[in-house]
Amino acid sequence: MTSSWVMWDERYAGYDFGLGHPMHPSRLQLTHRLAQDLGLLDHDDVVVRPARHASDDELLTVHTPDLIEAVRQASADPASATGRHGVGTEDTPAFARMHEASTLAVGATLEACRAVWSGEVDRACNIAGGLHHAMPQAASGFCVYNDIAVGIQHLLDSGAKRVLYLDLDVHHGDGVERCFWNDPRVMTISLHETGRALFPGTGFPGDTGGPRAPDTAVNIALPPGTGDEGWLRAYQAVVPTIARAFAPEIVVSQHGCDCHYADPLAHLSVSMEALAVAYGWVRDLAEDLADGRWVSLGGGGYELVEVVPRAWAHLIGVVTGRPVDPTTAVPDPWRRHVEDVYGQDAPRRMGDREGREIRFGRWEEGHDPDDAVDAAIMATRRAAFPGWGLDPYLD
Repeated sequence: MTSSWVMWDERYAGYDFGLGHPMHPSRLQLTHRLAQDLGLLDHDDVVVRPARHASDDELLTVHTPDLIEAVRQASADPASATGRHGVGTEDTPAFARMHEASTLAVGATLEACRAVWSGEVDRACNIAGGLHHAMPQAASGFCVYNDIAVGIQHLLDSGAKRVLYLDLDVHHGDGVERCFWNDPRVMTISLHETGRALFPGTGFPGDTGGPRAPDTAVNIALPPGTGDEGWLRAYQAVVPTIARAFAPEIVVSQHGCDCHYADPLAHLSVSMEALAVAYGWVRDLAEDLADGRWVSLGGGGYELVEVVPRAWAHLIGVVTGRPVDPTTAVPDPWRRHVEDVYGQDAPRRMGDREGREIRFGRWEEGHDPDDAVDAAIMATRRAAFPGWGLDPYLD
């Protein structure tokens, strides 16, 4: 059996909000080229799979007919978009063939979910996915359709009883949380910069799920400036314990890399090394709790050359079972391409820390209630743990 799929399609470049918009498709093209140049795709147990368009029926499992119609109209005539249903706003401007480009990302995530759930493949990655802000009735935050929610709904409709959604983007995964707020079969865990400082202004520890699904939304809202040690500590202090209590059958994860210190739209200070460590932890989580079933997706990330390609090449390396050492030199052909096409100096190494180890204390070794990161962690543990029979101070 093929071990892993990497979803890729040159048509991903059609998801393009235009000149000057932070979410430029070059970040996807550069990532795929870097993964190729690192040799991550040249193995018998790795298959690069093309995307397909999601159908209206598939979109309608999550989205309203009015949103789909608004996107279709904007696709045909972008100038007619007025912001109705979030289409044609400053964040999510309309563009020609918007519907077709958006359904391609959804279709790829659907195929990844289908293949992993059916056992056709162990793991799958779609860097064009992870569009977590789209709501059932509205586009939002650069996200037209919510490929994650459509993929998770497919898993539920295919018989999954417990799906763990883990969101490591710097922004709260609000759209996915909203879609499954009242569904006890889905646990959403979001590790993000606090909504007091960053879009979309939601995702606080007290937001723990709807009345029919209490304690299935877990939000870790970190203070601006949180770096490697605090970010990894927050993950370890919350995610493995509560995920084990939930006992998922499959893990779906979103890996927006905008928590990196060079990202222009947020305020966390995470390195490439910490991102790579987290990718490995998510894979381990899926191995430990879900028989290895893991669908990983892209998301945010707006430093298009320095950050996104390296981060998601690390992700592809973990998915394909060939993690990239952060001290690895960035391949010369990729660097020359960046310099020739984009006129920028390309990074020389796959990491940022020049071999320096990341040191962070384990939660079970004690915490400091006066430390801002530890206070944020404890707020989440107090809100989320008791409903699962866990002691926020001990477990």
